[in-house]
Amino acid sequence: MQPHSIVYICFMGEYSLGDALKGFINKSRLRNGIRAVQIEEVWEQLMGKTIAKYTEKIEIINQTLFIRTNVGPLKNELQFQKAQIIQRVNEAFGEKVISQVVIQ
Repeated sequence: MQPHSIVYICFMGEYSLGDALKGFINKSRLRNGIRAVQIEEVWEQLMGKTIAKYTEKIEIINQTLFIRTNVGPLKNELQFQKAQIIQRVNEAFGEKVISQVVIQ
């Protein structure tokens, strides 16, 4: 244990503050809201500046990623990239966050 680390002891054992927060978030309804904010923050890194620029709204609801754009050619491009989008998003989060993509 590091000299200045905070350790929380509960019935199941010892947890760092970070682990305790992750556990809380994973079990709470806040998880989807936090994921929605996180996806907005990494969207440009995952998909590139052009796609991010023309994406009007992006949100995750029940393991479905909703992408809204008014640009017809971009909608078509995103339709063809659904599998890659799922893979990139899940890799970025380090877990299976989405299983479907809906382009609107």
